[in-house]
Formats: sequence, structure tokens, C-alpha cells
Amino acid sequence: MARGVYIHIPFCHQICNYCDFNKFYFKNQPVDEYIETLGKEMALATEKYPHSFQRIETIFLGGGTPTALSPAQLTRLLTLIRTYIPMDSVTEFTSEANPDELSEAKMIALFEGGVNRLSMGVQSFDQELLKKIGRTHSNTHVYDTIALAKKVGFTNISIDLMYGLPRQTMNQWKDSLEKAFALDLPHISAYSLIVEPKTIFYNQYAKGKLNLPTEDLEADMYDVLMQEMQVHGLMQYEISNFAKTGFSSTHNKVYWDNDEYAGFGAGAHGYINGIRYSNHGPLKKYMDAVNAGDLPIMHEHIVTATEKREEQMFLGLRKTDGIAHAIYEERFKEPMMSHYGQVIDNLVSEGLLEHDAVGIRLTRKGRFVGNEVFQQFLLED
Repeated sequence: MARGVYIHIPFCHQICNYCDFNKFYFKNQPVDEYIETLGKEMALATEKYPHSFQRIETIFLGGGTPTALSPAQLTRLLTLIRTYIPMDSVTEFTSEANPDELSEAKMIALFEGGVNRLSMGVQSFDQELLKKIGRTHSNTHVYDTIALAKKVGFTNISIDLMYGLPRQTMNQWKDSLEKAFALDLPHISAYSLIVEPKTIFYNQYAKGKLNLPTEDLEADMYDVLMQEMQVHGLMQYEISNFAKTGFSSTHNKVYWDNDEYAGFGAGAHGYINGIRYSNHGPLKKYMDAVNAGDLPIMHEHIVTATEKREEQMFLGLRKTDGIAHAIYEERFKEPMMSHYGQVIDNLVSEGLLEHDAVGIRLTRKGRFVGNEVFQQFLLED
């Protein structure tokens, strides 16, 4: 049974240099038709899998850029969502947003349409760095938009920050953190730059034209991040996410708890009834499939028992609380230690994992090499 719903809005007015998500320039795209197609896809899915949509806790509008839509388009989208997705159990309804696109009219459309959480892509408070990564907003946009969001009625506001950016210095990173904390927000996500294929940065990197911080400097930036978040009262509940009490993201937890969720839209991914799937990415393929009365699925993978165990480990260990023995045993009908005892003991001896009667979790040292730790749980025969 799905806990969450992800809805992909693949349109952007500006493509960021680091972005590898399915996206298209907004101009001359069939945006209104796409929104109607989303409604049809939701109708098809909820009719085919009614049991899977009985207790949806969280909905997330991602992209692309949902706030690239007009107020009228946002209102229509939210009406379709409320029409086809049961809202009785939904406690968190998030929309991603760009600071320079979120007008008061759009915010009102979101708020009145049921959205109760905004996630804003700030990335940096350094104007030169913003230009380097392809962002178009200014700090003034950020301050004004957050003030406006509070005026409209939003109390649950998150921002994204990035570190390890081209030529980024420690002083620039500390300055961005200082400005972020001054906003007194309940949630901040902070991600290191990953140079993904099919991005502008990847092409620059391949040509030797992308000057990135050293691994040591990036690790120091992460160290400063964890220290400063704690000082400012934001609890680290996942490797890259920090929140005041009561404001950790339910939607994020759906992924890290390895629970099921539906994905709607071009290029969206989902996990329903033990099957991970991805939708067609090109708009025409996506819309043609739905308009023919079919779910627009391009690829399906039935998750094996081994893969489910592996996913439970490497997703769950992203959480500060880690993985509880009781939850693992309930899900897999065997003790965690009977399957992973040797791996866990080895990682504990290396100081990368903590292990007690409740469960296992990364140590502070382990957070710096999380991917190496996760890899140890993928080595079974």
C-alpha cells in the first residue's frame, strides 16, 4: 500500500547546470494538455489499484518546476489531485518552488489548493555562485518570497542548499549557512554537488573546465554543516536533511523507510505492489499512452527478496535513527543479524556503525563515507 504520491511537473523557465531530472523549457509546450493528462493518469491508477491509495500520507509536487505553472494552471492541477487522490490521511502536501517565480497569486493558489509545505531551491546566497550553476534568482527574491509565503499562511517552509560547487570556498559556504539560519526556517536540506551525465556541468567536467573543491574541502563543508545545524536547533534526521522538532519531511521518510509510493507524470518513478516502475519521459510518448487508456509505464522491475533486504539497509541507514531490529524482523521474518551479522560487526569495529538493542545506525564518522558503508550491504551472493 502506497504511503506517498509524487507528481512530476517537467517544465522550467531556466535549466540549471547540474540538473539531470526530466525537464523541458516551458515555452511552446502543451502545458494545459499535460495537466489534463496527469488527471487521466491518476484516474487510471486509482481505478486499477484502489487498495494502494487508501492511506496516502504525503503528496509531493516536484520537477522541473511546479511554480513555472500559472495560478490558473496550479489551481486546475490541484483540483485534479483532490479529485483522484484520497486526501483523508494526507498530512503533508509539498510543492517545490523557485524563489523568483513564486508570486502571491501562485502562493494563494497553492495554499487554497491544499499545499501546506513549500520547498524552495535556494542552493546558495552567493550571487556569483548562483550564476555559475544556472540559477536566476537573487537573495532579495528569497527574502521577499519567504515573507510573502508566511503572510499567505505557510508555516512549513524548507530551503535547499548546495555545497561542493565550482570554485566554492569555505567562507562562501559559511556565509550561505549564516544567511539561511537568519531566516529561522523549520527545515533545511543541504546536498553536495553530484556531477550527473547529460548535464551542462558533466560536459564541462569532461572537458576539464569544471573547477570543483577537493574531496577534503567538501568533507570539511559537510562537517561544518552538521555542526552549525546542531548549534541552530535543527536536528539531523537524515544524511542531508535537518529539521526543528515536528518538521522532518514525511515524504522523504517514505523513501528512506523503503515504503511504497506512486509516481505520476512524464519520467516519474514509483514503487507499487512490489514493483518499481518508471514512466515514459518524452511528453508525446507519455501523453499518447495515457490518452489511449494505458498507464504510461516504460519500465517495470519486480523487486526480488534480496533486493528488498538490500534496499531496506542502504535506504534506512540514511536516517539518523537508522534501522530498527523490530521493523526489519517484522518485514523479513528473520533477525537482521542472522543475515547481516558479519557485515555489521565489521562496520562497528571500523567505527562506521553503532549497534545496540534497538538497531543499527551510522556513526558521525560513518556519515562521511555513507556510500562506502551502503556498498557493504550489496555484496551478498
